[in-house]
Amino acid sequence: MSLLVKICGLSTRETLETALDAGADMVGFVFFPPSPRHLSLEAGRDLGRQVKRRALKVALTVDADDATFDNIMDALSPDIFQLHGKETVARLRDIKQKFGRPVMKALPVETVADLAVLPGYAAVADRILFDARPPKDATRPGGLGAPFDWHLLQNLELVLPYMVSGGLHAGNVAEAVRVTRAGGVDVSSGVESAPGVKDPEMIKAFIRAARATQELSVR
Repeated sequence: MSLLVKICGLSTRETLETALDAGADMVGFVFFPPSPRHLSLEAGRDLGRQVKRRALKVALTVDADDATFDNIMDALSPDIFQLHGKETVARLRDIKQKFGRPVMKALPVETVADLAVLPGYAAVADRILFDARPPKDATRPGGLGAPFDWHLLQNLELVLPYMVSGGLHAGNVAEAVRVTRAGGVDVSSGVESAPGVKDPEMIKAFIRAARATQELSVR
């Protein structure tokens, strides 16, 4: 089974094209104003057209309301929603029913205790994304460039597909996959020259490094 590679927080036609040409499986678009990667709906519409089914379109939201989801559906028509806030299991179920899209729930991880909520979310979500828990004073829940202790996932028994993110870059992605046995990797700040500014060469290097791990057993 091949490793899924997601490039998140894309915001320009050039960097999106780089990610698509380099073989990204998923391209992520952020709809969350505090983020330096936030897109307007019109920008999302334009970039969404550019994808042309070459990759799955992922819309990242943080505790968004139904009106926001409606607007994103109209502009981007995403293939999957990435829920990166404090959405409850009931809210996940509600979003899936109302908008008819799979959902990937991001779970912040710092200690093994953070995994206690996993069974509830795994019963409803279509995919789990393990991310580093942000500092208490952080203004956003992800894209902060910090890894978590991947060994916390070493003995994970999870049938549901899962991905890892948080502080990944070309130099450590192979180790992240080796330790976690994740079926996918998600990068944002690790392919940027400045917050919100994607670097085409870093995108290509990350995807190359991730693809080089595929001889490992992934799930």
